[in-house]
Amino acid sequence: MVAAAADLQFGFRELAATFEKQTGASVKVSFGSSGNFANQIENGAPFDLFFSADLSYPKRLEAAGLTEPGTLFHYADGKIVLWARESRFDVKRGLSLLVDPVVRKIAIANPQHAPYGRAAVAALQHEQLYEKVKDKLVFGENISQTAQFVDTGNADVGIVALSLVMAPAMQGKGAYFLIPESEYPTIEQGCIVLKVAKNKSLAIQFLGFVKKPETGALLKKYGFGVSQQAAAH
Repeated sequence: MVAAAADLQFGFRELAATFEKQTGASVKVSFGSSGNFANQIENGAPFDLFFSADLSYPKRLEAAGLTEPGTLFHYADGKIVLWARESRFDVKRGLSLLVDPVVRKIAIANPQHAPYGRAAVAALQHEQLYEKVKDKLVFGENISQTAQFVDTGNADVGIVALSLVMAPAMQGKGAYFLIPESEYPTIEQGCIVLKVAKNKSLAIQFLGFVKKPETGALLKKYGFGVSQQAAAH
């Protein structure tokens, strides 16, 4: 049983399928916001592993004694993009597009519990745009819901995870602009085995699988940056 950040929705499915094929084990994944999962785990949710979009959440669980010692792993770095489905929104203009009156609603993930939401706010602040556009913001519960807002037309544009717009299901849907990584703090993503894991040995085996170079290559294919810790394996 795996709790996984919403930005992993596509890449993790391929990852889990490969592991299942190699081992015959079954991987059941729930996707959602990292902050919400951390709260659920603190309240006894029965997950075996936690894949967070923010390294600070598994670190918090580790400090609380809720994890298996030595299993914290910085598996990837996330990236954000400005994405629009309709060509009338020229995302090549970058974040400056957002002050244009043609853009009425901007979707971002809720920064209170979604790391990608915090990165979006940081990028807007870096460009000194946040105060100018804050009244246009609509908040997704997680980064997957944020992308859905744009996909369904409930928002004109969104600041979403590169991993979502690069997924096969999203290929050819609209256009995106890669927001420079210098404009927001690195989205360090971490995973950890939980103390309540019912099948600890299998969970640790899965963690070992995640540390393999081919897994890093798969995540890179889905738009993630390879962390220094992952590169060392």
